[in-house]
Amino acid sequence: MSSSRSMEIIPRRNAERGHADHGWLKTFHTFSFANYHDFKHESFGSLRVLNEDRVAPRTGFGTHSHQEFEIFSYVISGALEHQDSMGNTEILSRGALQMTSTGTGISHSEKAHGPQEVHFCQIWASPRPGEGKGKPAYSTRHFTDEDKRNQFRLIVAPSDSSEVSLDREAEGPAPIRSQLRAYASLVDPGVSLTHKFHPTHSTDTRKAYIHVVQSSGYNPGNARGVKLRVGAQNEGPVIELREGDGSYLLVGKDTELKVENAGEGVVEFLLFDME
Repeated sequence: MSSSRSMEIIPRRNAERGHADHGWLKTFHTFSFANYHDFKHESFGSLRVLNEDRVAPRTGFGTHSHQEFEIFSYVISGALEHQDSMGNTEILSRGALQMTSTGTGISHSEKAHGPQEVHFCQIWASPRPGEGKGKPAYSTRHFTDEDKRNQFRLIVAPSDSSEVSLDREAEGPAPIRSQLRAYASLVDPGVSLTHKFHPTHSTDTRKAYIHVVQSSGYNPGNARGVKLRVGAQNEGPVIELREGDGSYLLVGKDTELKVENAGEGVVEFLLFDME
């Protein structure tokens, strides 16, 4: 990034993401995953997987295993039924955030509960050095629409920070063994917000990623629906994102992010702030 620019914005358009319709599962992959491979989009900072999944009623991912990654799900609609080898069984509805630190290894299943499709974002992050082989851990949080309305609501934060409680069902952000913070927002038409990135000791350009939720339905073509303008607060380029679109953000020191809902509908999005 040029030193004269406070923020570089690199779009990741909806139509360019990997996607598949398996009947029981309709999915998008922002990064290489499963049968989708793109060396230009393998990961970004500690963010390794950002899948937007729609699972048909009473179907889902059967029992399978993971290790070393931090895996969390953000439920958008429907109900997600979770079971794992640690003995956790839960049904998670809109606004739920489920965090699993897989550590030395866990097995789990994720299915649509009830008569409706479940729509959720499945996200993986790389753990901090030395913490990939820790003891597995599980926690859940719940955030109402009002918790997220017209603000950047912190939903995930590093487990070694003062922002989180390690209690499984505490209030506030879920703990993650990674240098990643995730925010969720619902922005009304005509509203603009600014975000001040978390302080870091590094003098390098920081990385962030923003993703607009595809709320109106599975659409593998050009993005549609809402309009979210994204740029630096004071200077630099501005980009317009629609449903399913995202952007890599390379952020200069002391630069703040500005977003504006320039459309007619409510915009739901996720922001990942990484050191």
